[in-house]
Amino acid sequence: MYKLILPTVLLAASFTIYAGDAPNVVMVLSSHGQLNADGELVQPGYEFDELSKAYRVFKANGLDITFASPAGGKPIADKFDKQKPYNQAFLQDTPAVTALSATYKISELDAGDIDAVFVVGGKGPMFDLHQHKPLQSLIANVYEQKGVVSAVCHGPAAFVDVKLSNGQYLVANKRVNGFTNEEEVAFGKKWRPHFAFLLEDKLKERGAQFTQAGLMLNHVQIDGNLITGQNPFSTADTAIEVVRALGLEPVELPPNKDDKTMALVAKMMAGEQQAIATYEQNKQDYDTMLVAMSGIYQLQFAEQEQTVDRAVKLLELTQKQVNHPMLDLNLAQGYIKQNKQQQAKAVVEAVIKSHPDNQKAKELLLSLQ
Repeated sequence: MYKLILPTVLLAASFTIYAGDAPNVVMVLSSHGQLNADGELVQPGYEFDELSKAYRVFKANGLDITFASPAGGKPIADKFDKQKPYNQAFLQDTPAVTALSATYKISELDAGDIDAVFVVGGKGPMFDLHQHKPLQSLIANVYEQKGVVSAVCHGPAAFVDVKLSNGQYLVANKRVNGFTNEEEVAFGKKWRPHFAFLLEDKLKERGAQFTQAGLMLNHVQIDGNLITGQNPFSTADTAIEVVRALGLEPVELPPNKDDKTMALVAKMMAGEQQAIATYEQNKQDYDTMLVAMSGIYQLQFAEQEQTVDRAVKLLELTQKQVNHPMLDLNLAQGYIKQNKQQQAKAVVEAVIKSHPDNQKAKELLLSLQ
């Protein structure tokens, strides 16, 4: 590894690829994010949750970490919850916050000094990272020198135009994943119309073998030294696989509550009865609202009877805790799909009794007469 003389503050913080003998990882962030004078997001940037989750893994495993972006300086994140434990931990990490406010320009980095690249997602990469030539060159060079190249969620957008020295696209004939078309339909309504392409479509167009799990379920795909994660809930496991690919045995960390919740949701959607019992016996360990919202979206996009049944079960498990008419009406819709008209009617009538002005409930009840 090359050594450069850098400011003492950087060396002390170990936020530089030149800091020591530990493997180094460059975390790439979009520079597309922009705020207006009122502090409102008018252009999407990077996903802070993904940054903090991956950073937590890399820091725990002793990696040297560098933050980089096309423009350098302080990139803008999409709106995020500062109260989430992993975000709180990052924001209380002074060296991390300092480094994030002064990211390196990607064009300043030398692939010969880099062991791994990790591209953070968010909608921003769909606008700037996919067409940033210095990043394309960096990724290709790191990959060809047997470094680890990785990305999560929309981060793989940075790979779509990367070509190797043989003229082939990086992702050609490789197993990769990223934010799926189905997930775009469910969660990308605001910015999707402005995309130049859909990530799943473009990766396939480039010859990738696109793999995926269900809607917003954790899925990490490894193909040699190319590692990709499907969505935000895949972030921590993607970072863990990067650590493993660098030749280290990853430190065991307690899972984030939302990741733990979605892992259990995946088991319930796979029909594992023990997962239902686990939730019922340990509800305090899981994010009830996340289970409920998963049920709503799984039901919305369900194409098979089995998927409908399992999504309905998620709603039934959380109905009393959530106690919200939106969940109840979705549960009623699930019962309708199951041809349980009387159960659907009973749920809708209960909503009208407690919320007599709910127009959607009245319309649904009319359809059940």
